[in-house]
Order: sequence, then structure tokens, then C-alpha cells
Amino acid sequence: MSTLESHRICLTLHYDGAAFFGWQLQPTERTVQGELERVLGRLFAAPVRVVGSGRTDRGVHASGQVAAVDAPGKWTPAALARALNALLPPEIWVADARPVPAAFHPRYGATSRSYVYRVGLAEVTRSPFHARWCWPACAELDTEAMGAAAGDLLGEHSFVAFAKAGQEERGDRCEVQAARWVEWPGLGLQFEISANRFLHHMVRYLVGTLVEIGRGRRPVGDMRGLLHRETRLGTSPPAPAEGLFLYEVTYPREAWGEAGPPPRRSIEHLP
Repeated sequence: MSTLESHRICLTLHYDGAAFFGWQLQPTERTVQGELERVLGRLFAAPVRVVGSGRTDRGVHASGQVAAVDAPGKWTPAALARALNALLPPEIWVADARPVPAAFHPRYGATSRSYVYRVGLAEVTRSPFHARWCWPACAELDTEAMGAAAGDLLGEHSFVAFAKAGQEERGDRCEVQAARWVEWPGLGLQFEISANRFLHHMVRYLVGTLVEIGRGRRPVGDMRGLLHRETRLGTSPPAPAEGLFLYEVTYPREAWGEAGPPPRRSIEHLP
């Protein structure tokens, strides 16, 4: 498909990660990218490759995954969104579709990514209506200690201690722009974090360590020690994937072109 025959469309996707082996295409497993490319190939009557803003792991959800596809000229963004939502499995929904310049790149053009992690403290979070989308820890936590440890994450650090696998070509340093614990009204706590990039399983290892601090099993100072790569320290086990959402990916205003960025959504719209 040549650029003369096509135009680039940006999609904002929601998906329930419990149904997939992550975002990235895999030859033998069901993935979000695989399902999206399968349906687009049917619509375009040709093989299609979709570029996403980044990978989410098995079981991780998204309400702000960004993907771009080069579509035949006859497809408007609105028509493509309608067709996709009619044919995609129910665990995936296209929340927004808009034209973007040919140079728009969902991964390399992003300036920040934001995740939300939900920890259930109320007993009701063990219900299947909540447990699918949170970690029902149901334990008393020291939120002051957790907040202090989260504050140590701000700025640029090596997060190699919080990565399941390294990224040799890009290193292990990330710049965290925001990190805080807030109330999940009536149900528990939410950890909200934004950074220029994330390492593999980084948010889950951070949450697992922060919750151990909140349970009094680790001192607050361990977070700073881990960031300074103190060899005597190890991270706590990662938090379960079910509580994690890729919430938003941001780009410079000019990257969107004339259509502009999609409307921002409230975190309260998460399940």
C-alpha cells in the first residue's frame, strides 16, 4: 500500500487484557495486535501491520493504547472505527479514530505514558465484578509511607532493579514525571505514574515493593536504595497484572496535525 493510495489513521483503544497474551503479535497466542491486524486485513483485503505506542504484557489492560495504521484512501476515520467495532472481539473497543500526518509514530513520537494501578482494600473487591480489574489485597496499608516512597521515584533514575528484562539498546534510565497514591473511592487505592518510558514489568515491580512498604515489611528508605542500585536490596514480587491499566499516551500538539489530539478521558471512567 503506497502513501499515494493511503492515509494514516490513529486509533485509541480500550481492551480487557485478561483475554490476551499481551499487545504484541505472537505466532501461536491470541494478542490485541493480532486481533486488530486480522480484522483490518479483512476490511482492507490485504495484509496489514499496525504500530502501537508500546507493549502491554499478558493480563494488563488499556484505556489509552495508541496505534496507527495506513488505510486505503476510501476509509474515513469514522467509518473505520465503526467497522472495527462491529468486527473486533468484545474485549477490544476503538474509542477514537482520527487522521494524523504520515510522520506520526505512536511509539517514538510519544513524550509520556501514564499507568494506573488499582489495589483493592475493601472486601468487596474480591467480587468477580472487581477482582478482574484490581489486586484485591484487602490489607491495612500505611499510605503515608507509601506516598513518601512514591515521591522518591520522581526524576530520572536507573530502574534496572524494577525490570524483568533489560533494554540494552535504550538503557535502564527513565524519567518519572508524576507518581502518587490516591483514593480509589470506596474500594481502595490507585497508584498513578507517568514517565517518558517504562521497562518490562516496571510498574508491577514498583507497586509490589510499595505495597510491601505499606504493609510494614520494608522501610521507606528501601525505595531510594533500589534506585541507587544497592546490591544488598532486592525488589518485592511484582503486583498481579490484573490491576494495571495503560491509561494515556501523550504527544506534542503539533504531532497530531490539523485534527488535533483526542479528548482526554477521566480516570473515573475506568471500570
